[in-house]
Amino acid sequence: MKCGRASVGVDVAVAVVRVNAWSRWVSGVLVAGLAIARLGAQGPSAIYASADIQYGSRIFAAQCVTCHGDTGDLVAGVDLRSGRLRRGANDNDLRALLTTGVPGTAMPAFRFDPSELTMVVAYLRNMRTFNAGALPTGDPVRGRATFEGAGGCAGCHRVNGNGPRVAPDLSDVGTLRSADALQRSLVAPGAAILPVNRSVRAVSRDRRVITGRRLNEDTFTVQLIDEREQLVSLVKDDLRDYQVIRTSPMPSYKDKLGSSDLADVVAYLLTLKGR
Repeated sequence: MKCGRASVGVDVAVAVVRVNAWSRWVSGVLVAGLAIARLGAQGPSAIYASADIQYGSRIFAAQCVTCHGDTGDLVAGVDLRSGRLRRGANDNDLRALLTTGVPGTAMPAFRFDPSELTMVVAYLRNMRTFNAGALPTGDPVRGRATFEGAGGCAGCHRVNGNGPRVAPDLSDVGTLRSADALQRSLVAPGAAILPVNRSVRAVSRDRRVITGRRLNEDTFTVQLIDEREQLVSLVKDDLRDYQVIRTSPMPSYKDKLGSSDLADVVAYLLTLKGR
């Protein structure tokens, strides 16, 4: 079999949707798994990202203040600001508490996604010292305008069925990555790139160079979407060379956007829940 594009009869749009769904599922498993493993060993003395603490405070204000109050001590026998929680010795315990609730009490089970859990836990661990004015507050409406305009993000990323497929689909990135993870991906994309999102470079036997974003790979084949948004399936035995590119084609926005603009883009990305 020779290297080449998917056959004419393949419905490319459907195929891309399927492999993108697989990629997002793997991405979610990787992110959630790494977060749980990291957070499981953390207790009240752990270090948490400022952006996660800030956005966690917003979720707390929207979901928890009615019962616990702004200071976290309205429920008898519970003082969230103290950092001493009877059922939250470590972060995994606290995540489980938020997910399952407390039977026989008024504490309900919350349907937080992985990124929301990460941020709520970060805030609960830092209620006593949290300073709401320490970081700029992002505005998702302005963030969307930057994403689609000055930032140029919409030129590569797809959101809710709109946009190209050459970069990862961000339709549900707000469920997978916390505020801190999103911020890091904007200022240092090479350090934050997930293996499932890496690009590849292949050279066929006739020396044709094929580059694109990897969608799926096994021992014998690799499927990618090339720079012209064409679905390509390659047999590894038919290649002269095959490399996974370790760097990210995405530029850093550290010096391209101000801190308030970055906060706005993060705020917008957090609204993308794929729902």
